[in-house]
Amino acid sequence: MGIIESILIAVSLCADCFAVSLCSSVTIREINAGKVLRVAMAFAVIQSGLLLAGWLFGNLFVGLIERISHIIGFLLLLYVGGSILIEGIRNTQEAKDLNGLKNVIIGGVATSIDALAVGVAQSMAGQDWPGFAPLLISVFAVTAISVICGIRGGRKLGARFGRRAEVAGGLILIGIGVSLLF
Repeated sequence: MGIIESILIAVSLCADCFAVSLCSSVTIREINAGKVLRVAMAFAVIQSGLLLAGWLFGNLFVGLIERISHIIGFLLLLYVGGSILIEGIRNTQEAKDLNGLKNVIIGGVATSIDALAVGVAQSMAGQDWPGFAPLLISVFAVTAISVICGIRGGRKLGARFGRRAEVAGGLILIGIGVSLLF
């Protein structure tokens, strides 16, 4: 997998993290550099951790269903991308409270389930470790940056771009899923 594709997937996966951090920035009692960095690192670790877990899980089963793995990868990406797209169109994203470790972890996991599915899809598409590592690094870095920008951006930017970021992310994931079929 090339670096451009890795970055596009990373941007797609972190669209909901960006939207949540934008919307939730108004709930953070004290916004300082330390708090922003802790929240960003928590989201990045959870997002990349679930991506890696999905890839490892997929590797356990790829030998068993190798003939249809590209179809399964497509269906997973279609589901994830479609879910993100529908959520972005409906604008059902609710602000999450990011005060306290428990709320940060819940927010991080809620926005990272799609990374688990993408990890499985990448594994079933035959992605080996050298090809997967740039994606893992990209997801970590782009997620951290997006959460930092989201928290710093505040309510005004969230109202303006949060929904569009989710729609774009969903469309990109669906497009990558379609590419697995060819």
